[in-house]
Formats: sequence, structure tokens, C-alpha cells
Amino acid sequence: MKTLITLTLSSVTSLLLFFFGQDGLIENNPKQQLLTKTNQFKKLNIDTPDQSRFVKVQLVQGQFTEPTEMTILPNLDILVAQRRGEIMIYKNQSKALKEVIKLDVYFKTSVPDVNAEEGLLGIAIDPNFATNQYVYAFYSPTKKTVNRLSRFKLVNDKINPASEKTILEFYSQRDICCHTGGSIAFGPDGLLYVSTGDNSTPFDVPKQEFVNKGYAPLDNRQGLHQYDARRSSGNTNDLRGKVLRIRVNSDASYSIPDGNLFPKDDPKSKPEIYVMGSRNPYRISVDQKTGFLYWGDVGPDASSDDELRGPRGYDEVNQARKAGFFGWPLFIGNNYAYRAYDFTNGKSGDTFKPDAPLNNSPNNTGLTQLPPAQPAFIWYPYGESKDFPEVGGGGRTAMAGPVYHTKPGVNPYPAYYNGKLIIYEWIRGWVKAVSLSPEGDYLSMEPFLSNIPLSAPIDMELGPDGKLYILEYGKGWFTKNPDAGIVRIDYLKGNRPPVVKLLQIEKTSGLLPYKLIASVEAKDPDGDALTYQWNLGKGIKKTTTIPSLIHTFTKAGEYAISVKAIDKSGAASTSNVVTVFAGNEHPKVDIKLSGNKSFYFPSKPVAYKVLVTDNGATVNKSRVYVSNTYTEGLDLAGAQLGHQQAAQTLVGKSLMLKSDCSTCHKTNELSIGPSFKKISDKYQKNDKAVNYLAGKVIKGSSGIWGEIPMPAHPTMKEAEVKQIAEWIMSLGEKAKHIATLPMEGKITPPASVNTNKPVFALKASYTDMGSAGLKSLSATQVVNLISNVIDASDLKNVSQFGRRDINGKEALIFPEHTGWIKLNKIDLTDIRTFQFTVNDMGNNLDYEIEIRMDSQDGKLLARHNSIKGDINIEGITDGKFHDVFILVKASKDGVKERPLLYNVIVK
Repeated sequence: MKTLITLTLSSVTSLLLFFFGQDGLIENNPKQQLLTKTNQFKKLNIDTPDQSRFVKVQLVQGQFTEPTEMTILPNLDILVAQRRGEIMIYKNQSKALKEVIKLDVYFKTSVPDVNAEEGLLGIAIDPNFATNQYVYAFYSPTKKTVNRLSRFKLVNDKINPASEKTILEFYSQRDICCHTGGSIAFGPDGLLYVSTGDNSTPFDVPKQEFVNKGYAPLDNRQGLHQYDARRSSGNTNDLRGKVLRIRVNSDASYSIPDGNLFPKDDPKSKPEIYVMGSRNPYRISVDQKTGFLYWGDVGPDASSDDELRGPRGYDEVNQARKAGFFGWPLFIGNNYAYRAYDFTNGKSGDTFKPDAPLNNSPNNTGLTQLPPAQPAFIWYPYGESKDFPEVGGGGRTAMAGPVYHTKPGVNPYPAYYNGKLIIYEWIRGWVKAVSLSPEGDYLSMEPFLSNIPLSAPIDMELGPDGKLYILEYGKGWFTKNPDAGIVRIDYLKGNRPPVVKLLQIEKTSGLLPYKLIASVEAKDPDGDALTYQWNLGKGIKKTTTIPSLIHTFTKAGEYAISVKAIDKSGAASTSNVVTVFAGNEHPKVDIKLSGNKSFYFPSKPVAYKVLVTDNGATVNKSRVYVSNTYTEGLDLAGAQLGHQQAAQTLVGKSLMLKSDCSTCHKTNELSIGPSFKKISDKYQKNDKAVNYLAGKVIKGSSGIWGEIPMPAHPTMKEAEVKQIAEWIMSLGEKAKHIATLPMEGKITPPASVNTNKPVFALKASYTDMGSAGLKSLSATQVVNLISNVIDASDLKNVSQFGRRDINGKEALIFPEHTGWIKLNKIDLTDIRTFQFTVNDMGNNLDYEIEIRMDSQDGKLLARHNSIKGDINIEGITDGKFHDVFILVKASKDGVKERPLLYNVIVK
């Protein structure tokens, strides 16, 4: 733990003046300059509270069907809106969940391949709920094509439909997708805010030559209203794509407060509008001290900038200190401007001007001249963000949570977080704390609740107890998710629960009697001794004082194994669950190579033989699956060359679970995207399916399985994405039963492979026939062989070599005097020659070369007086993996023009 730095008011002021100058902290500095200087400020060594002291208390789980928003009552009961129309109440005392009312809502369209997002979207209680019991809901009634804000009365945990009073409603186009908004929040002055989506289709118009492609929806052709967000978000006379602000009167009528964006008597604008120019402001929050409005705005899908169309997609977290226009659909992010586009001929028009934006769409019923566009507060794309690198990469669904404030007598969290804005990500699952200046300007961002996993957090509220409550939608769209629920975040000032990292099973299957050997890695942060309660499935439980267990199963079956670590105060944490199989044993698969086990060589056959054994059963050769692919990936610094004794497809599944893929797809069930099983079945006959699917994951896709696009993942490693694709393809009906290659044979690699850093992967798997009451078990082994041409960028272990970028490729700079290159654990079987590809920089090749095995002074394999030409080595035939050192020494002292090394070739 680093030493906590205490700063006096004068020292803080001095530091701020040092970083921001004498001309004021914020007001006189452009936003980009501010970001640069606050990044300098973040480098101050000021510690944040220990994240391990924040714990997740599960209040209810697995009982919700598409929860959307919640509101917390004074007695800590919680009302939850479900998209399909139910308002549920969680009782704090009894821990029971029950239905309050079911509204008749439009939540599903009959149009094929279109997902309606409407329904019951938002809920909030009145600031004076303790006396009036008023509950507000924003929903889409079935019998009228509108979105409606209504007030109800909660009495004895029930809402009588007759208590409904409609406050406002507005037209919303149906049977299209997407963008509803629907979040409700009250400000400290009692004003009510409600967010509304742009009600526009971001997808391409079917069977048209010129289409949207994930950029701003500006298609104003007749009959295509849903493809033009200028009719909604960009329309001053429309309530869609906005955040509305009103004061609700006692009779459920409303009045317009001062300070909204437009006057009350302008026929070309709506006085309810506080913020316009939003795409999908799905979750909003109002700072209960400053009254500043915050919202997350889910952005468009384009993954790259286009000079003919405009910027790539960004999600935004926005702040409004006063009413304003926040850009959409003319601008995104930091006021990055789109261009007008003619969808009849594909010609681009002028770039929109942030200081004088115009809405000249024929679908616009409001003002043509719009207010100046306001830039986003925080913005980020699918890929890594240079402006806000802390947000990472991947899918995007920005959410804005509350600003945390301590209150007299209610301080559940460290004062460090006082005044910080909490933001979170529905897809990526992270939570961040944003530091603000006294004026509300962005200063920095840092991880918050970083030790707590969340399943698609969809709402975040502060309760009357000052604690953070999080509503988890669960990973999967339009369904009842087993991981949906409500959690409360506690901060443990005293005793902390144990940290359980990983439950390990030595052998996860076996014939009867099956001997289970299990161990768990657990540690108590306070140093307490631990007790371990083992749940062995089917009612079998054991307790130990050591982190390991041996148990013998005598009955066949699948058993779900987990363990709970408990400290002396009763605080506990539970491990992951591992399923074991008693009565059937995983088969064993081996691949024997007759040649080199590290490299493949162009046009030289790789001879292999697959061996399968299945304890207690006869091997059915028709169930052996052998294939080979060329993938991108392994380098000598971290490669697992030769045999990789693991179920490769399970590695892919593990990588999938760590990504955000499971938010949009499930293994066997429909979510917003198709099931992985259905994808696998579709591409079983495509011998390039793995590369094809990997490309779709990295670049994103749309239109293949319906309207909903699948997000791009440009920051994911291609090698890992291909492992995910391998796992997907293993799910298909044909994948387990068709042997694409014989169990013994030769494969001749081509002269060249159209893949960066190619890896020859030979995979063999076998699925047994199962046994009575038990499903079939599979085993897989993979042999990885890298190219015999080793790029300089993959030579990580070097000494005294420099590095230089040459036309986008990395080269090594030879040392001025001496240096070495280390090749980690390679097989030298059949290797006779080393070659260097160099740029001689004036024909200066005067270096002496030594190649040694296992260490810098190990067995000498070769000595050569030049880096040019073949360097022949002594043959090694032991078949083992050795470290190889290439030692170089300049023949002349102090070489000025040093050559560049592009690659090392082994032959």
C-alpha cells in the first residue's frame, strides 16, 4: 500500500495553479488543453481507497424479466420496472419480490427480424413520496402509438390502475427499431427530467444502393421517415431525442420551468425541451447538489471515419449545466461533424457547422437554425480511446449514474468519493469514478468497484442510506436472465471477506469409483485463518480447515463442485463452479509429429499421427475430428509451441466469457443476436468459417441475422478471436462427427500464407459415446507450429539491440559493440541453417556471430564472421526444446551506420 498523501488547501491551490496556470483553473482553457493538463494532474501519487473493501451484496437474483430501471423508497424497499409491463417491489425486510401492477404495454413487434425496444422503460418516486406515495412511470401503452409519462399511487405495495393520471405523451413510430430513452429523474429543485430516444432506424434501407453504413441517419427520401433522425432529435418541434424538463403540479398537469431551451410561445419548438440532439439517452441522473444533468448516450455503429460521410461512432457521457443542443444527428463526440449525404446518388454535401447548425430536412417541422452544438463531456469509440484510455475497448453502451455526496450522519463510503460522478458501461461491465472541478469540469477518471463483476448493469441509484444500488439486466437480451438482479455495494471499514481466486480439479472425470482431488486458491485480506465448506453437488457437503479436499464418488452422475471460504468472523466468499463427471472419463488425444515441433517450412510436408484412447471403451474413429488452419498469433516470447495439452475449444469458450460476446449471444438460446449453436450450424460447410467469423467479430457486422448490428471489437487480438470462433464452430451438429483429415498423414504448407505472423495449427478432437445417465465427453489437442521466418517484432528477448519502425514494420538495430538475441524454447530437429534478412546501411556487415544452446556460454552450435549468408549449425537430434542465443559482436569498434535486422530465418 502506498503512503497516502495529505494535501492542505494551499498546497492543492498551488498544484492546480502549476498545472492550469494563473488565468483560472477552467474557464480560459479549451477542453483538449484541459484534458492534457488533468492527465498531468492524475500523475500525482494520491491513493484511492482499497477497492477490495467494496463488496457486492446480492439482494435478489434470477427473478427478473428484462428489468429496466429502479427507484428506492424511504424504507429501502425497491420498485423495479420490467420492460414487459410489470412493476415489481423488493421488500427490504422480508427479502421477497412481488408484483405491484402489470401495465398493458407494447413491447414486441410482429414485423420479422425487428426487435421492439419499447415497453415500460422508466420509473421514479416523487420527492415527497413519504407523504403522497406518488410513483412515475414512462411507458408505451398498447392501444395508442405514443410514449407516455404517468403518475400512479402506491398503497400497501399495490398500484390501482385507476390511480393513473397521464402527465404527457407524444407520438412514437412503432414496428421499427430503435432508441427509446425512457429514464426518469428528479432534480434537487423538484423538477422532473425524462429522456427520450430518437426513434430512428440506424440500419441500412433494404435493397438500396446508397445506405447508412452506421453513420448519421440522414436519409430524407419520401417514405423513409424512420431513417432520418432530423425529424426527431434534430427537430425543435418534436419531443423525441431529447431530455425533457417539467414541473409536475399536484393535479398531474405540468408547467414549464424557466431556463428550458425554447420559449413557451414559439409554434416551431416545444417548451418541454431542456436538452435536444440525443440519440439514445438511456440512463440519466441529476446531481442533487448542483442540479447538473448527466446522461449516457448510446452512439452509432460505424467503426471508422469516412471522409465522405463523417466520424466513426462514439458513445457519450454528457453534462448539461444549462439547456442546450448536443449535436445528434449532425455531430457526435467532441463535436465531430457529419456531412450531408444524398442517398439518391451517393454524393456528399457540406460538413455541418457546430456553431451554426442547420436542419433543412423536409421531415423537420421545427426551426431550421438550431442552437450551437455542445461537445460531449466524455466520448469513446469501439476501439481504444486516445482521449479517455481508461474506458478500454469493445462494445459500447454508456450509462450515467449519480454524483456521490456525503451527508450528515450518512457516509457509507470514504470521503474521497465526495463529489465524484459515477459512470458505468452496460456492455463492458466497468464502473468509473469521474473527478470534477468545483465548476463541474472534467478532471480525471479512475476505476471504481474494480474487484466487483457485474452482469450488464442497467441502472444505478443512491439509496436513502447513501449506498449505491445496482440493477443488473443480465447477459442476454429480451429474456429472463438467471444473473439479473439487484445488488447493494457495501464498504467494509473493518473485517473483509476472503478473496477466492480459483477452484482447481486435478481430474474432472473418471470411472467409478471416481476420486476427486480439489484445491482452491484463497486468501484472507486481514490475515484470518479460513474454514472451507465444500459443496460437492446433489446434497453432498464437507468442511475442511485446509484449502484442499479428496472425496470418492461411488454413484455415476454430474456433480457441480464449489467451495466457500469463511473467516473467523463469518465473512465468506464462494468460488467458481466446476462440473465433474463420475462414471465416465474424458478420452485422451495425442498428436505425434515426426519432424520439427516448433516450426513449419514452406512446401515441406508435416507428417503427423493422431492417437486416441478412451479408458473403458472402444474408440469410434468416425467421431475423431482432425483439421488444420493458419492463424495469426504466437510469438517466441509467449508461444506455446508444439503440443498444447488442453481442450483448445474450451480455451475459446473461456475467452468468449471474458469478452462482451455473451451479452448479445447465448450458447443455445436466442438473444439480441443468434445463438452460437445456430451460427455454428450455418457455417459447418464453410472451410473458411473460422477466419470469416473472426473477421465479423473484429470488424462488426449487420444484416446477416436481422437488423441489429453486432459491434466491432478492433482491440481484440486476432489469435484470441479465432480461438473463440473455433469454439463456436465446435458446437455444430456436424463438427463433432466429420473427420476432415485422416488420423495419419502429411500436410504440405503452401509457399506463402496470406496471414500476418502465420501459425500452422493442427487440431484433433474426439467425443466419446457417453455412458448411462451421462453425456458424451470430448478431448482436444492442438499442435502449434510457427513460421520459420521470425519477424523482428517477435524477437522480444534481446540485449543492446535498438528498434525502429520502417514503413509500418518493426526492425531491430544491430548493437554498436555487442549484443544478443534469445529464441525461447525451440526444437532444433532438422534445422541446419540460420539466415538474417538485413538492410546493410552502406554494406556494413562486419559482425561476428556465435549461436549457442541453452545459455550465452552454452554449447557452441556455429561461429561466423559475417551476418550475411548462411550460418550452418551443428545438428541437434534430441527432440527437446532449447533456448538458443544468437550473440553478435561488431568487428570494428564503434560502428556508426548500424545495419537493420528484419527477420531471422531457420532452415
